[in-house]
Amino acid sequence: MSVTVLYRFLSVSDRTVAAEVRKQVSREYGSPQLSKKRGVPLTEVVEPVDYEEYVSSHAPGAEPGPLRQLMEFPPDDLELLLQDRECTTLEPPLPEEDTFDPRVRDALGVYTDDWLIIQRKYQRYSTTHTPHSSERQRERQRGLVKQTFELDEAAATDRQDDQDDAKRRSVSLDDTPRGSWASSIFDLKNSSPDALLPSVLERTAAEDMDRRNAEARLQGRHSDLLGLFPPPDEDEAVERCSVPEVPKEHCGQRIMVKCLSLKFEIEIEPIFGTLALYDVKEKKKISEDFHFDLNSDQMKGLLRLHTPHTAISTLARSAIFSITYPSADIFLVIKLEKVLQQGDIGESCEPYMVMKESDSSKHKEKLEKLRLQAETSCSRLGRYRMPFAWTAIHLVNIVSSVGGLERHGTWNERRKKGSERMSVGEDMCNFSTFRPATLTVTNFFKQEGDRLSDEDLYKFLADMRRPSSVLRRLRPVTAQLKIDISPAPDSPHYCLSPELLHVKPYPDLRVRPTKEVLEFPARYVYTPHTTYRNLLYIYPQSLNFSSRQGSVRNIAVKVQFMAGEDLSLAMPVIFGKSSCAEFFTEAYSPVIYHDKSPEFYEEVKMKIPANLTDNHHLLFTFYHISCQPKQNTPLETPVGYTWIPLMQHGRLRTGSFSLPVSVEKPPPSYSVLTPDVSLPGMKWVDNHKQVFNVEVTAASSVHTQDPHLDKFFTLCYVLEEYSFPFRLKDCIISEANVEGELKASMTGLRGALLDTCVRFLHQLLSKLILLIVHPPVIAGQIVNLGRAAFEAMSLLVNQIHKNLEGNQDQHGRNNLLASYIHYCFHLPTSEPLPIQYATLSRATARPSTLHLARSKSISNSNPDLASTPTSPDEEVQRIISSKGIDRSHSWVNSAYAPGGSRAVLRRNPNFTCELKQLLHEELALQWVVSTSTVREAALQQAWFFFQLMTKSMSHHLFLSSRIDLPRRQRFPDRFVDDIAALVGAISADVAGRYHKDVELVERLNSSLAFFLNDLLSLMDRGFVFNLIRSYYKQVRAPQNPSSLTALRMDFTRILCSHEHYVTLNLPCSTLSPPASPSPSTSSTTSQGSAFSSMHQDQGVASMFELSVPFRQQHFLSGLLLTELSLILEPDGEGVFFLHKKAISAVHSLMSSHDADPRYTDPQVRTHIAQLYLPLIPIVMDTLPQLHDFTDTSQARGRHAPAMQDDGDPDNGTISQSVAMAIAGSPLPRSSLSQAGRQCSSLSAECSRTLLVSFLWVLKNADAALLESWVSDLSVMQINRLLDLLHLSVSCFEYKGKKALERINSLTFKKSQDMKARLEEAILGTIGARQEMVRRCRERSPYGNENVRWRKNVTHWRQNTDRVDKTKAETEQESVVDGNLATEASLVVLDTLEIIVKTVLVSELKESVLGGVLRVLLHSMAGSQSALFLQHCFTTQRGLVFKFPEMLFEEDTELCADLCLRLLRHCSSSVGSVRSQASASLYLLMRQNFEIGNNFARVKMQVTMSLSSLVGTSQNFNEEHLRRSLKTILTYAEEDLELRDSPFPEQVQDLVFNLHMILTDTVKMKEHQQDPEMLIDLMYRIAKGYQNSPDLRLTWLQNMAGKHSERGNHAEAAHCLVHSAALVAEYLNMLEDCRYMPIGCVTFQHISSNVLEESAVSDDILSPEEEGICAGKYFSELGLVGLLEQAATSFHMASMYEAINEVYKILLPVHEANRDFKKLATVHGKLQDTFNKIYNQSSGWERMFGTYFRVGFYGCRFGDLDEQEFVYKEPSITKLAEISYRLEEFYAERFGDDVVEIIKDSNHVDKNKLDPNKAYLQITYVEPFFDTYELKERITYFDKNYNLRTFMYCTPFTLDGRAHGDLHEQYKRKSILTTSHAFPYIKTRINVIHKEEIILVPMEVAIEDMQKKTQELAFATHQEPADAKMLQMVLQGSVGTTVNQGPLEVAQVFLSDIPDDPKLYRHHNKLRLCFKDFTKRCEDALRRNKTLIGPDQKEYHKEMERNFNKLKESLGPLITRKIPQLYRTLNSFSSSSLRRGDC
Repeated sequence: MSVTVLYRFLSVSDRTVAAEVRKQVSREYGSPQLSKKRGVPLTEVVEPVDYEEYVSSHAPGAEPGPLRQLMEFPPDDLELLLQDRECTTLEPPLPEEDTFDPRVRDALGVYTDDWLIIQRKYQRYSTTHTPHSSERQRERQRGLVKQTFELDEAAATDRQDDQDDAKRRSVSLDDTPRGSWASSIFDLKNSSPDALLPSVLERTAAEDMDRRNAEARLQGRHSDLLGLFPPPDEDEAVERCSVPEVPKEHCGQRIMVKCLSLKFEIEIEPIFGTLALYDVKEKKKISEDFHFDLNSDQMKGLLRLHTPHTAISTLARSAIFSITYPSADIFLVIKLEKVLQQGDIGESCEPYMVMKESDSSKHKEKLEKLRLQAETSCSRLGRYRMPFAWTAIHLVNIVSSVGGLERHGTWNERRKKGSERMSVGEDMCNFSTFRPATLTVTNFFKQEGDRLSDEDLYKFLADMRRPSSVLRRLRPVTAQLKIDISPAPDSPHYCLSPELLHVKPYPDLRVRPTKEVLEFPARYVYTPHTTYRNLLYIYPQSLNFSSRQGSVRNIAVKVQFMAGEDLSLAMPVIFGKSSCAEFFTEAYSPVIYHDKSPEFYEEVKMKIPANLTDNHHLLFTFYHISCQPKQNTPLETPVGYTWIPLMQHGRLRTGSFSLPVSVEKPPPSYSVLTPDVSLPGMKWVDNHKQVFNVEVTAASSVHTQDPHLDKFFTLCYVLEEYSFPFRLKDCIISEANVEGELKASMTGLRGALLDTCVRFLHQLLSKLILLIVHPPVIAGQIVNLGRAAFEAMSLLVNQIHKNLEGNQDQHGRNNLLASYIHYCFHLPTSEPLPIQYATLSRATARPSTLHLARSKSISNSNPDLASTPTSPDEEVQRIISSKGIDRSHSWVNSAYAPGGSRAVLRRNPNFTCELKQLLHEELALQWVVSTSTVREAALQQAWFFFQLMTKSMSHHLFLSSRIDLPRRQRFPDRFVDDIAALVGAISADVAGRYHKDVELVERLNSSLAFFLNDLLSLMDRGFVFNLIRSYYKQVRAPQNPSSLTALRMDFTRILCSHEHYVTLNLPCSTLSPPASPSPSTSSTTSQGSAFSSMHQDQGVASMFELSVPFRQQHFLSGLLLTELSLILEPDGEGVFFLHKKAISAVHSLMSSHDADPRYTDPQVRTHIAQLYLPLIPIVMDTLPQLHDFTDTSQARGRHAPAMQDDGDPDNGTISQSVAMAIAGSPLPRSSLSQAGRQCSSLSAECSRTLLVSFLWVLKNADAALLESWVSDLSVMQINRLLDLLHLSVSCFEYKGKKALERINSLTFKKSQDMKARLEEAILGTIGARQEMVRRCRERSPYGNENVRWRKNVTHWRQNTDRVDKTKAETEQESVVDGNLATEASLVVLDTLEIIVKTVLVSELKESVLGGVLRVLLHSMAGSQSALFLQHCFTTQRGLVFKFPEMLFEEDTELCADLCLRLLRHCSSSVGSVRSQASASLYLLMRQNFEIGNNFARVKMQVTMSLSSLVGTSQNFNEEHLRRSLKTILTYAEEDLELRDSPFPEQVQDLVFNLHMILTDTVKMKEHQQDPEMLIDLMYRIAKGYQNSPDLRLTWLQNMAGKHSERGNHAEAAHCLVHSAALVAEYLNMLEDCRYMPIGCVTFQHISSNVLEESAVSDDILSPEEEGICAGKYFSELGLVGLLEQAATSFHMASMYEAINEVYKILLPVHEANRDFKKLATVHGKLQDTFNKIYNQSSGWERMFGTYFRVGFYGCRFGDLDEQEFVYKEPSITKLAEISYRLEEFYAERFGDDVVEIIKDSNHVDKNKLDPNKAYLQITYVEPFFDTYELKERITYFDKNYNLRTFMYCTPFTLDGRAHGDLHEQYKRKSILTTSHAFPYIKTRINVIHKEEIILVPMEVAIEDMQKKTQELAFATHQEPADAKMLQMVLQGSVGTTVNQGPLEVAQVFLSDIPDDPKLYRHHNKLRLCFKDFTKRCEDALRRNKTLIGPDQKEYHKEMERNFNKLKESLGPLITRKIPQLYRTLNSFSSSSLRRGDC
């Protein structure tokens, strides 16, 4: 981009005068001098476009429509919602009074205001709130079309084939002998073709064809590519933010207890029950009391006098208890009471313990008497109760019990069962899910009058858990209480709240209710109050009247709540218990009979009024109750009084009180004093001692009960009410000291209990905010409390965070605070404050009654400071409006500040000035100027203040109607300055502290990013961009450690998650503004005009690179891609987790574009894709680092095709790549497989994601734009792009349903993740610690209060990681996978078409075409859908049509490859694919023919391909191929144009030839499992190609591959030697080159078999002919390669001697080429080889092979019948092994009972065999050498190489037995000669000649003796000597016991001269053998004597004696000669009977 253009560009962007802050920001951080440099390095951030200026000057030219919305944010972007707060009860929980004091009014304001939510309407489209979860992805994938893949089709047909296999196996090999043309043609003619494609034979212009193809390709495409790809990794989603939960009251785990019935043995009086929960460990009552009454109507009737009216709320029999901290220590305690009666508890319990109703006859009178007594008690004492009995249920037994629903038994029995379970841990205590249980409690303990306190109860309960319980020894009160315990339903019907309000749903008010029982949690619960609650609980504990005179024994305490001192002022606020009225004015404690100092367990619950005054108090009156009716004795006698004033200094008094008791009525106005004050003239019990203990607790959301909070609130209210002076404890608050006291109270807040602070959090924060926003005016002075309030707020927020770690989201934001900001916080809109506050001036005073002014309307008055409605005096004016000295717009540091030197604002009732401040402005200011601890606290929780500011700003915009103003005018400059300063300071913190406070910096960084993200929706966007730039400048250290990069990456990702990200990037702007000076015309928005100026090449190029204009205009996208580019730099510190971060960020963005309904329009998509164009070159540069998806094995070199198999290891076929090498075609070329790939630094997962993003850009970018870009690329760059496309095809290849079922999705992902985590931890980079912290948090005790979305995340994570997917899921997965593969390949195809188009335009690029075709071929090679292949073939036909010379003149390999691919698809099981492939193949032939009236090249390649294909393909189907061949024939017949040329005939010839190869190779397929047979067939096919060198070579290589697979390296080496010989033969025919081998002859030293490769037959074609010997091996290089491979294979076979022979041929070639490096290598290898030979000379170290003769008999074997082979097996193979292998193999093939092994090696008589069976005869054979040969064959190697004759021996006797006596033992030696020498190119060779020698018994004896003699000689001369072996051999020779030993042999054969003269010579030979034998024995004995020790002397002597005996016996026999022998009998011939047979 030229400098002038740049200037012009800058002048546009700087046209407006920017606000001061811009200058300030650029002053601070310096702006890059664009004009001076050509560009800005990527490590620096460019100056962004002035966004607002740009938008306002480029009027959107597009029509209103999808494109228009890319230009600007929608007008309704921000919305303000007033959401009704949900009320859980039918009646709102409000106090009954009409007017409230400020405390209550404030609280009610907080609890009743609607939620004020300000939200960005379109944020739901961003990933912040809508993550890319798997569920969402699955939703998008609904209704996908299933693509057809051959892979799946084949898998389906496989099952079918298995059944047909059995039928096919028995077919004989030679059903159709090779060369039976007739049968072959007949088959073909009768088969039917596939459908012909229309218009294949028509000729159309290239342009029309391209247009048609392009249109077709666009049909039915899937619009969102990333919808098919797995969703982005949630772990990386730093921008995830959940909407906070709506604040609601705390609720623990809830259980429902239903009381069903209570029955005693006798029924005489009403009994009342109470339930409550107690936690023994915490020693705390954890619920209020629930009272129930299960009495019969008759019993209730006894009390009718006392309870005339019964409220329905008191009839509840079921209760819901809430338990926040479940533990094994919780008991449900049941207490029973009865009406007071005469006698103590023991007496009144007695009848229940002894009497039963069933014994009524016995006790009839007694019972009657008791009933009468009860009746009188009830009528007289009905209002009093007495304790009766109690019991407890250990809840953990219920919850963890496994039993049925009914559980009973006495308590003792339950004890036994439970004792083992008593140690249960917390984990068992889950009260929200357990099986409901119905319990029958049968044992109650009677209450002990002196042990009623809670302390005693805890002792009892603890004791209950012990096995030896004291309670056991007590006599129980027998009763039956049935209760039901179950988890409470979520929203139960008919429920009353603890205040008796009806909880929704409550369908019918007449139904008996269930009560919610208020919980008193065992430990703190940190949840803010959200509803009004004001309850008081009074617990009288004990009374000591022991020193009180008079009759005070049956004491009852009456409790009253008094509004004043008059008795009539007792308020009806005490809740009734059961079966009574709802509220009472008094409550009595139970009476303990005759006890002067009773203990109490009573709980009195009250609903206290909202407005408490100093007159409200609790009055306790003590009565003596006379139980017996006596004359003149009243029922109750008051015996004492005491009281508690409830309010003191504005605080509610609660806690434990010890009070003195007055004997007489207290005097007037007693209630304002406490009883501790000794009033004159009052009589006190026990001399004013504290005799009464009582506890008062409140459950109130109005009264904080915390001194610090109370003080703070009280002072605020004093100020509000302006009620000076005010007494606060000991000090008097006046105007003078109120400011100091208030500030002190704010500082004191840190001393408050955190639990209370949290419960009153909403009030507290609102109050602090109010103090900031409305600074109070005291004595006429404005008091600025901003700093103090900011400080208090920061410390409070920080404390909450520190202590409630478990309640945070992943950004460390506390949920309570977040939900406060989101729902509750709003700027005070209408002020419910009197005039003393500096507020908006009002003409009319507000009525004083209107305290609770809750206005829902949003005030439109503008509360900004700029305008003042009234005109105050000048001083004031200056304070308010001047920006005077040092930023005096705020009071900090200002001389005009209150208390400052010039502060003069007097209180003037007639004047108020508007002094309402804006919270965000004040916060920003306070934060900027804050120091030390406050600043640190604010930094720790920066998010809170940022969010507060954001909401304040938005609310302010709504309130002041500035939302409609241009962005620049919305906020004052000074605020903008503060924001800039704040962001600068925080960026500096991030940059400066990242290595110290890792976690803080991570939080700070993301908070700042979210803040800027929010500002983009509120402020001047250009300004925010500059802030981002300033951040970047600071957070980039010179050495740029990975942790800083990670922070920047997170920051960028959060910014980019803005819902208007696309709009922010100005997607419709052109990069190089056109020359026109008027800005409006340069707005190019419509699709057409977007590119109007782009065909200036420079312009297009800069769109595809991270050029300065690109980064300026597409600012955010530029940042993101720059980070990606820097992270991916190969020399960068490419830490795994950074790769993942950056790539995941891009992927996530693209996914959200794809899922965004606003961007479905394709035109819009092209504009969005423009923002990512530089990604294409970035990925191109990353190519060497990408994971290599093409390489399926670990390390395969291109030249060792035979060593590895990338197929299924069990399938025994040749791998794809090997096959291609064999077929003479190269492996798919790609620069990926070259050495540069070593630095593969991206994981497979990252590479895959990067590639899918790359394809996304290609898919969505504008084709014309891509075209013009490609046309500017160099050939090298285009090749790089092609390599990338090549890789993409492999990466997204469809793996098939089977593979999907196999793949365990979990392992790959997890291992990758762990790798990342590990790497992070090792490198100590950011995040490892954070990760741990996060994990701990997730396990925090706040399980129920954890972030909601995290639960969802774990939920879907588990889903994807589940391995056992359902069938439907797998099915759907394969559908998605198939669609992804198809779409990815189609995108590649589109791109290839674009590349071809540019080539057509410029001639220079033709070299690229080969690459294009390679990618095409590669895509055909993989597993592709029918849909893709259809388009792929169309493109391929177009390509060949346009550039035929590419295939037919230049590169043979391409033609070969293409033929192979086409043929492969011709055998596809999918009809449409076959049709396409046949058409392509036919046109290929036709085109080749048209070029030169011959299509030799295609013919040749097709034939080769077919061979290769059939030899290698596993799922190859000949039927399908036949159809395709027929289709090709049909095309040839239908082609009218060429009908008269020789073409149709040539096609027919070719097709028939192919058909024949097919039939041959089909057989091969049948013998896939029989390695020998398979190799034989391959061998035969290769032989058939004797006159087609290329194909013979192919098959030889095929065989080499097969051998290598099976570890037959020697055979593989020979295949390669044969290949080399073949090549040499043809090279020799081409030119005579003296250093090259002269054809096969040169190779005969390696193997005598090689000569069969000599090209001597007449029908051999000469190599000059077109298309012959065209493969890559037919060259000097090819020959060298083959020999090198042969040497390698020989080395692997340990045949080192052969290596020398190979190198003898190679060396002259290297010498001629002066290739000294190679020569050095070769000689090095030779040295190594000879060393090995020398070191392993004995040969035992190298085992070369074992040989067996195998004969096949039976027609089952087809053409193997009666054939004999010599098999070469791996060394040391036992006969049993090969027998087992062959027997197993053929048994599997023909059936177990069919195969038999012939156990001997005799002749097989075919007639004696069962014709239905298959017989195998297997014999071990040894190499056999004639004597003359042994002279040549000296070494072990010589004796194991080039072997053609083998021998085996069979013993027999003439009468048919195998063994007999010496004189009848014959032996048959069979000598076999094979057709070729071993090793050969196959492991079994036919026996072509068989010779037998029969030895007569004497000859057998001679052989035996010779053998013995040899053994003796060997043992004697062995070095070093082996005494053991020598003695063994000697013992066998001279031992006396040797049966059939030497002596016997001599006696049998030498005692008489034979009658038959033919045997004379043998006789003599045997005699000489014995002579030799005795001599050897003597030598051996002599040798033995030298070796033995003294201990063996005797043994030696024994042997000598034996030898002498033997010698004596042998003497006469040996010396006898046959005289006839020494006559001249020369004419006499050998007597051995030789029989030869072939």
